[in-house]
Amino acid sequence: MSNGTELYNKAKSLIPGGTQLLSKRPEMFLPEQWPSYYDRCKGAEIWDLDGKKYIDMSIMGVGTCILGYGDEDVDDAVRDVIKKGSMCTLNCPEEVELAEILCDLHPWADMVRYTRTGGEVITIALRIARAATGKDRVVFCGYHGWHDWYLSSNLADEKSLDGQLLPGLQPSGVPRSLKGTSIPFNYNEPKELDQIINIFGNEIAAIIMEPVRHEDPAEGFLEYVREIASKIGAVLIYDEVTSGWRMNVGGIHLLYNIAPDLAVFAKGISNGYPMAAVIGKREIMEAAQGSFISSTYWTERIGPVAALATIKKFQAEKVQSHLIAVGNRVREIWRNAAERYGLAISVHGIPPLSILSFDYPNGQAICTYFTQEMLARGFIASKAVYASFAHQDRHIESYKDAVEYVFRAISSSLEDGDLEKKLNGPIAHSGFKRLA
Repeated sequence: MSNGTELYNKAKSLIPGGTQLLSKRPEMFLPEQWPSYYDRCKGAEIWDLDGKKYIDMSIMGVGTCILGYGDEDVDDAVRDVIKKGSMCTLNCPEEVELAEILCDLHPWADMVRYTRTGGEVITIALRIARAATGKDRVVFCGYHGWHDWYLSSNLADEKSLDGQLLPGLQPSGVPRSLKGTSIPFNYNEPKELDQIINIFGNEIAAIIMEPVRHEDPAEGFLEYVREIASKIGAVLIYDEVTSGWRMNVGGIHLLYNIAPDLAVFAKGISNGYPMAAVIGKREIMEAAQGSFISSTYWTERIGPVAALATIKKFQAEKVQSHLIAVGNRVREIWRNAAERYGLAISVHGIPPLSILSFDYPNGQAICTYFTQEMLARGFIASKAVYASFAHQDRHIESYKDAVEYVFRAISSSLEDGDLEKKLNGPIAHSGFKRLA
């Protein structure tokens, strides 16, 4: 048993759920075999507690380290402000500079507020929308975090959120009085939105959605949602926590030439340092002054400095072009290997956020086996590859060789019908489950 596995077993007795983030649970990747903890990381590489080095061809810090681990330009900027002091009684000037840049990149936006995580910045955006409209209900599409407003959707139907990314999310601890205040509709399904509007149109404060996630918008879909929001006087919020900064400098919505009323960013905006922002139109954002939205650590200096350094590197190095190229190469590797070995797969998402699925009844077992065999060959790998600026040709070529080998093994095991017998532990979880 590795040091990481031993430590995780200990952690489960001390930390409910084993870790702070569902997406980092070993059970989501390779139960009883995952390295679980890291000693250090750099570029696209990770060293575990046993000193073994892996190439990360998975989610790169759950989508945060868009430039790669320990990017020198960002880290140098952070080290400089740490020497000067990262927190004091006065405000840091960098938050003003960052606000100017965010508004310059998004000409439709006039004002900015900050937090340090994605879930809380989304919740603040909804608070602002409710304050601006004087209405309560929220209509949403996509995954938007862990807060009460979102999980309350499962009070009405325990499977309401299953089609929004993570199945099985439990609303335990969410006040039942919130039932019916958040209503989901599915992406590219305008008729579902129409049904909600016909019932609750005058009560809706906001429509919040990811403009793009696992599939492209159908023709006219984003435009229709924009039209509906304006018609009923609801605030249109784009959740760009995951999509932002990967296909272009700024929000992906800029590529579609559709302006929301508010947009939120986190993850890749600051390359692994906690930082999040909500930007918006002045007449909406001003409503924040009429509601108490305030927290001490939203004023620390590291987050804005890291965001500034990250954005400036994007502008100077055209990082998004590299991310798209890496994603397209990974997709090509998957498709070519699948064709060569007769595997049925599907590929989803924008190129920098590529998602692989094995189209078989035991697809989750196949994915677990893929992760197991890739780990044995020195890769942190799963059904997702989040491209980073640190992914270089040598990483991609090594990944290609390993995928070829493992896809061939999968094909052979499916023919023999013994793939599950080759798993060295349980099948990975596909959604939220309470740990034993």
